[in-house]
Amino acid sequence: MARQAGILPIEGTIGNITFFKSGDGFMVRQKGGVSGDKIATAPAFERTRENMAEFGRAGKASKLLRSSVRSLIQKAADPKMIGRLQQSMMIVIHEDTVNPRGQRNVIDGEAALLKGFDFNNQAKLGATLYMPITTSYTRASGVLTASFEAFVASTMVAAPSGTTHFKLSLAGTAVDFENDSYEVQTAESAYYPWDNSTVPAFDLTIGLSPATTHPVFCVLLVEFVQQVNGTKYALKNGSFNAASIVEVDAD
Repeated sequence: MARQAGILPIEGTIGNITFFKSGDGFMVRQKGGVSGDKIATAPAFERTRENMAEFGRAGKASKLLRSSVRSLIQKAADPKMIGRLQQSMMIVIHEDTVNPRGQRNVIDGEAALLKGFDFNNQAKLGATLYMPITTSYTRASGVLTASFEAFVASTMVAAPSGTTHFKLSLAGTAVDFENDSYEVQTAESAYYPWDNSTVPAFDLTIGLSPATTHPVFCVLLVEFVQQVNGTKYALKNGSFNAASIVEVDAD
């Protein structure tokens, strides 16, 4: 695949050449390739069919996870987040040592590898929050907690220019990848001023169903706002908000 050059980008097909626009700019590629029927039946394409099956499974799983925490990540996601998450989900599936190629899945893979995934690659959580964060989850009770020690906001929170306040939100989701369902609960802090004052220690706590048998993901969001005449406005369309998977309990 090649990138178009010139001052007049083209979209459409001319002969066997297709011109199109992607997230990486205006591209060009040649039409053609192996027929779908041959890929679906020919022995030579068995590996291809296995890869396609697992790729589709990764896409379905990543979509389900995204849907479960949509209320948070819609405020903090970069344009390529969907593809990045699917790629990470493929890595999870490849860690499945139980099933043969083509049948590997998230449940028998290593979901804990998703810990640390940033939904907004342009504002990573680790480069936004510098205070200690302690997460704990008790599967028997379903209680999930994120604990924050006291901190000075202007020192421990890297905020974009124009910020007056910020807020932290927590989501816990138990995802049933086999039945395409999930349970999610959220909690959020107050809005804290972004200044030299000290934010007292606090906890964000939610309760999921006790003794769930599904993987549990904990997502933390920090969002920045600007307060004008008592009204808070999302800062720069949320492009500097950060959200990350801070804990995974897959047992």
